[in-house]
Amino acid sequence: MDKEQSREIIMENYLHPQNRDLPHDGYDAINTRNESCIDNINLYIKWNEDILEDIVFDGEACAVSISSTSIMIKNLIGKKAKEALEYIKEFYHMTNGDDFNQELLGDACCYLEVSKQGNRKVCANLPLKGIEKAILEKIK
Repeated sequence: MDKEQSREIIMENYLHPQNRDLPHDGYDAINTRNESCIDNINLYIKWNEDILEDIVFDGEACAVSISSTSIMIKNLIGKKAKEALEYIKEFYHMTNGDDFNQELLGDACCYLEVSKQGNRKVCANLPLKGIEKAILEKIK
């Protein structure tokens, strides 16, 4: 994926984020925020046993955080908790500049360059930190 494609995916998911909504009954809520900027995202997860049946979000954040939240949610809905944790681990590898499973991450590879920008890395990882925390609380 080239830089122009990456920008297009990020901007599309920022301007038209998927699953940006308020939850209905039966959702667990988790807040994730960046202490050094405006990023403040509320995530709402609906579980079906250990499957992430649905995830929605609301809040204020930069283009990178909003688009990352949109993409992560789209890619995690329907996954079992263990599969979601594997996906999250691969995303962290990518944003740290380590080897990662490109096929597993799909369009989330648009954040490959954030490994070179510490502040953007925090923004891209923000939704995953919240979802990861919710999953670990669920499966303990």
